[in-house]
Amino acid sequence: MPRPDQLAAELVARMIAVRRHLHVNPELSNEEAETQAYLRAQLEAEGLADIRDVAGCGLSVDIAGTGGFSNRKVAVRADIDALPIEERSGVAFSSAKPGVMHACGHDAHAAMVFAAATHLHRHRDSFAGTVRFIFQPAEEAEPLGGRRVVEEGLLDDIDAAIGIHVDPYTETGKISVSGGPYTLASDIFDVIVRGTSAHAAKPAEGVDAIAAACAMVSELQKIVARETDAYDPLVVSITGIEGGGAYNVIADTVRLKGTIRSGSPATRLRARERVHEILEGLGAAHRATVEFKLIEGEPPVVNDAALAQLVSSAADQLFGAGTSIAAPGWTAADDFGFYSEKRPSVYFRLGIRNEAEGSIFPLHHPQFRVDEAALKIGAETIAKVACEALGV
Repeated sequence: MPRPDQLAAELVARMIAVRRHLHVNPELSNEEAETQAYLRAQLEAEGLADIRDVAGCGLSVDIAGTGGFSNRKVAVRADIDALPIEERSGVAFSSAKPGVMHACGHDAHAAMVFAAATHLHRHRDSFAGTVRFIFQPAEEAEPLGGRRVVEEGLLDDIDAAIGIHVDPYTETGKISVSGGPYTLASDIFDVIVRGTSAHAAKPAEGVDAIAAACAMVSELQKIVARETDAYDPLVVSITGIEGGGAYNVIADTVRLKGTIRSGSPATRLRARERVHEILEGLGAAHRATVEFKLIEGEPPVVNDAALAQLVSSAADQLFGAGTSIAAPGWTAADDFGFYSEKRPSVYFRLGIRNEAEGSIFPLHHPQFRVDEAALKIGAETIAKVACEALGV
C-alpha cells in the first residue's frame, strides 16, 4: 500500500511552534514536568490516547498501524531535557529561564518526534505493526532517563529502536549514519583532596590541597597521551575544580569532577582503574588524602549495520542520492546506548549547519542555534525509517 512520505505544511509549522515553545521553556534533567505536560497536551490534541508516564518526567505512546497485520514493534526516542547554560544565541525565542538552555537540540528532537508521531497517527492505515514513541527525560544528567526506560520495561517487547541527534558539524540537508560503535561510553567521577590548612607565608606547616589537585589534573592527561593506543578512543576530562578562599590561607580541601569517555569495555575498565590509582598515588606523594567516587554512566551507542543501511537508503529515497553520508561516530556520549545495548538500534545525525542562519556553534555552546529548515528532513526520515523497520 502506498505510504505518504510528506509532512503536511500545517504539521511542519506546528512542529516548529512546538520546538520554539520548548526552547523558550527549557527544563533541566529530571525536572521536565512542564515539558511533559505540554507534550502530553499536544499529543492528546491529535487524538492520541493511552499516553504513559516514563522515567518520572517523560512520556510514551504507541501508534498501531491498521494497514495489515504485524506483531513487530519499533521504538523511536526523543530526549527532552536542557542544560545549565545561560543562552546567548540571540534568537527571538530565547530561553525565558535564566541559566537554562536547550543547547543540545533536545527541543528539536522532541518536536521532530512529535511531528513523526502525528504524521503516522494520521496515516496509520499505511503501515502495519506498532511504533512506540518515547519522549525521554534526563539524557544529560544522572539519574539517566535511558537507564530508567530499560528498567521500566519499555524495550522488552521492542524489535528495534531509533534515535536522532542534530549535528552542527554537518550541513543542513545531510544525514550521517554508519554501522558499529557510534558514540563513546561515559562515566563521571568526583574527587575530594584533603590537606591541612596553614598560613600562606608558611606552607611547610600545612599540606597544600591545591598543589596536589593541580598535579592530579596534569597527570591524569597522561592516561590518554602516554598509556593508550591512538586508535583506541579515550578522553579523560576534568570539568570542575573548587577550593580555597582567603588570599593568605593554604587550602585544606579541593573538589574535582570529571568524565571518562571510552570506546571499548577493556579501555573503560582500565581508565577507571588508572584514574583512581593516579589520584591515590599523587595524594600520597603530596601527603594528602583522596576520596574518589565513580558513577557508571551510559554504554556506547552501537548501530546495527542493517538498520544503519535502512536509514541511509530512506534518506536518499526521500531527499535524493547523496543525502546520507557515512560520517564517523562522535566522542560524545548519549544514553541511547542503553537502548542499543538492549535491542538492535540505530542512532543517526541530522545536519543543521547553516552559516546564513548562524547555526555554526557546537553542542553545549551558549550561542548554539538550530537551522529549523532541517526539522522537516528529520521528521520525515524518522517516520519512514520507523515504517521500514516494521518490515513494511
